[in-house]
Amino acid sequence: MNFIIAVGKKNGISSSEVQELVSGAKGASNDLPTNDSERFDQIFDLVDMMLADGIVDDTEMDFCIMMAEKLGFRKAIVGVLVRKISQGVKDGHPRERIKEESTQFLNYNELPRPTISVN
Repeated sequence: MNFIIAVGKKNGISSSEVQELVSGAKGASNDLPTNDSERFDQIFDLVDMMLADGIVDDTEMDFCIMMAEKLGFRKAIVGVLVRKISQGVKDGHPRERIKEESTQFLNYNELPRPTISVN
């Protein structure tokens, strides 16, 4: 909980507001990020929390992937993105480096499906 409160404070949310959000209190504001940079920061913080105890199980990884999808990242890239963040944090890389290296995933556009022409 202390880590969650620290992340909230870093993002301008008081500890009482964080506790309201975590408890699911009615009327608690939960504005979603509006761009890829903010979405990345949200997922980064979530992955960082997942790694806080040094143990990552499939349930935690699946939760981070699901949240990345809910934040608007394309389903095709969320697994790679979450794992890239996770590995970067484990390797001790700073957030901005991981973010910069993940830009290719944030700006990922699915390729058009090939068409088959019959001549």
